[in-house]
Formats: sequence, structure tokens, C-alpha cells
Amino acid sequence: MNTMYELRQFLQKHGAFIYTGDRAGDIELFEMELRQLYEWNMIDIQMLQQGLLILKRELSEYNQAKN
Repeated sequence: MNTMYELRQFLQKHGAFIYTGDRAGDIELFEMELRQLYEWNMIDIQMLQQGLLILKRELSEYNQAKN
């Protein structure tokens, strides 16, 4: 998993279909879903960290484009 698209596909496989129309809001919901999957022991720490890194990069790019 290296891109936002791959992360979205991964979460959809686990039943999380996220689209609010607000990119920052979507990223926040993605993070919540990832953390829940980790808490439920459905993913390991490495998968969580990789997903969070993708989300932080995406949020940074979004904020730069917004300004």
C-alpha cells in the first residue's frame, strides 16, 4: 500500500466506504477507520503506520494546494 487509492481500496475491502466531498474530512475518517482496524487486531502496527504515513502525506499535499 503506497498511494491514497490503494488505501481507499484496502478500507473498502474491510467495509469502509468514505466520501464526504471534503478531502480533509475524508482523510480524518480514513485515519479513524485505520485506527479502529488496528484496535480490533485486524491489521498489524506496520500496516497502521504505513496507512498513517500515506494520510499525512496526502493531507500535507492538500494543504499546500489549498494555500
